[in-house]
Amino acid sequence: MHGTYGHDLGWDPGPVDDPGNDPDDVQDCVSDLRDALAAHGITLPSVGVELPAFAARPQLPLVALGNCNVDTARRLAAVLRTAWRGEAQP
Repeated sequence: MHGTYGHDLGWDPGPVDDPGNDPDDVQDCVSDLRDALAAHGITLPSVGVELPAFAARPQLPLVALGNCNVDTARRLAAVLRTAWRGEAQP
C-alpha cells in the first residue's frame, strides 16, 4: 500500500505516476460517464469531481457519483446487469 488516506477509507490509489491518477483527466472522465449514462436514459445530477480529493498528497482525482432516487438506481442496476450478461457470454 502506498499510504493511508482518511478520506478514502484506506483505498490504495496505485502508483502516483499511474495515468489513472492524472487530475487533468477527471473532467473528461466525468463528461464521458454522463454521456454513457445519458445514452441509457439515466441522469445522475450530482456526478462530478470530488474536489476535496485534490487536497490529498499525492492528488487523488475522484469522481463523485452522488445520490439518486430509487427509480434511477434500479435503472442503473438493470443496465449494469445487461452489460455483465453480455460480457459473460462466449
